[in-house]
Amino acid sequence: MNANRHVTLFHAPHTRSTGALILLKELNADYHLQVLNFKVGEHRNTEYLAINPMGKVPALMHSDVLITEQVAIFLYLSDLYSEAKLAPEIGDPLRGSYLRWMVFYGSCFEPAIVDRALKREPGAQGMSPYGDYDTTFKTLIDQLSRGEYFLGDTFTSLDLLWGTALSWITMFKLIPPLPVIQTYIDRINARPSVIWAREKDAELAASHN
Repeated sequence: MNANRHVTLFHAPHTRSTGALILLKELNADYHLQVLNFKVGEHRNTEYLAINPMGKVPALMHSDVLITEQVAIFLYLSDLYSEAKLAPEIGDPLRGSYLRWMVFYGSCFEPAIVDRALKREPGAQGMSPYGDYDTTFKTLIDQLSRGEYFLGDTFTSLDLLWGTALSWITMFKLIPPLPVIQTYIDRINARPSVIWAREKDAELAASHN
């Protein structure tokens, strides 16, 4: 791994990149925050599209390495700053579950939520990335019911990903705020890193016209 661990996070307040900002704080990472003003379309200008043609945040630069996609950034940063122990190491029995639930978020849960929110049929069982909404949601609830965190008693960056996502999803009433979900959200939102990032986002958003 590159000995220089300084990274640049391309961030916009109150977006998916807030989770990455929270993670950087938890990791005590060495980083620069490159803030984009979505209100004036900075994520669609030529300079940023040269970094991420999708025009999305977060994006992360580490030396000459570009990482996009939220889950990939979480995985990369958690391994880059491994001393924070927010990712089980290879060989740890929890590593497989950690990877499973990281990928489950992007490959199953979010597509299911988007289809449900837009009132779209998910497609044939063999073509849908998640199968069906009810099974996807039950799979989430079953896992959350097994402990304080996704991996039982072990807090990882996985919980920052899911905690921030579930906060938004319940706020917009896209899933029911079942007690197991709300208790989990409250637990994650009480972390100092989350409180700090929310305040930082409010400050940044207020400066954007």
